[in-house]
Amino acid sequence: MKAAVALMFAGLLAPTPSAWAQRGAPAPPARIVTFEARPGSIKPGESALLVWATENPSGITIEPEIGAVAARGSRQVTPKATTTYTLALRGGESKTVTVTVAGTTPVNTGAAASATANRRNARMADGKPDLTGVYNFAGLPAGATPPAVKPGAEKYRIVRGPNDVRGRTTLGPDCKPLGIPQSYITPYPFQIVQTPKLLVMIFEYPNTFRMIPIDGRGHPVDPDPTWMGNAVGRWEGDTLVVDTIGFNTKTEVHGHMHSDALHVVERFTRLDNGSLNYEVTVEDPNVFTAPWVIPARTFPIRPELEWVEEFVCETNVDYNKLFKQ
Repeated sequence: MKAAVALMFAGLLAPTPSAWAQRGAPAPPARIVTFEARPGSIKPGESALLVWATENPSGITIEPEIGAVAARGSRQVTPKATTTYTLALRGGESKTVTVTVAGTTPVNTGAAASATANRRNARMADGKPDLTGVYNFAGLPAGATPPAVKPGAEKYRIVRGPNDVRGRTTLGPDCKPLGIPQSYITPYPFQIVQTPKLLVMIFEYPNTFRMIPIDGRGHPVDPDPTWMGNAVGRWEGDTLVVDTIGFNTKTEVHGHMHSDALHVVERFTRLDNGSLNYEVTVEDPNVFTAPWVIPARTFPIRPELEWVEEFVCETNVDYNKLFKQ
């Protein structure tokens, strides 16, 4: 099982403090099992590995520069000067380790910690928010009721059943791209990499991506239909608005198939804690009687992840017969 999924399931299966309370028993105290640097002394330009393990934590941070982390893990660091790292449990104990960089003066850890906090408010050179980071999925919000289907468009409504092959495959078990906004409900994280002119979204499942120009350009006149559509972005204040057209008709929108007229407008706004507020409006004049404004939801930031994991779908389809003479 992949590391990201293993961590997710570990978090789901481990009893939380509230779970212990429901059992009528006090929660075991959170503690630091180990926190060390390997090696503890390096030369300028070299790296050390911070390794830690904790038990029963409700939250963990390592400062400076790292932030929130998982209960157990490791992180490579390359400090420019001698640096003391502090692992702290929320409401509990803390422990420090020092990576000594030969011939340097120890850094001011207070200033470094302040720089870490400022990462959540990072901005590009043009002053726009830098949304770069890894974010968690979020299911369809409560109360997300689609508008009525147009008369004669009932065929677009998916009825799940053992013989409904199309409906089953659009849920993603065949590892095909899920489209927008369906991609955000899978239980896997996604990553944003932002440059001044281009924002890239990388979805761990099913190992797909979106290229979103944010330099003010418009859509091509006649975009080729694709699974994830043709997206362009623009800024409205600190909110990134992504406008997408040009979808093929092989994906669904939360229980409905759609036509090639599907139009999706998304709004991404960074919250104070670094997470993303997400608002989306779905419009398909061939399916729905009105635009579908889906209630806002939050994509929690995953600061303990530097990037999403590789996800490779395996298939037992025999393609050799296609090449036989």
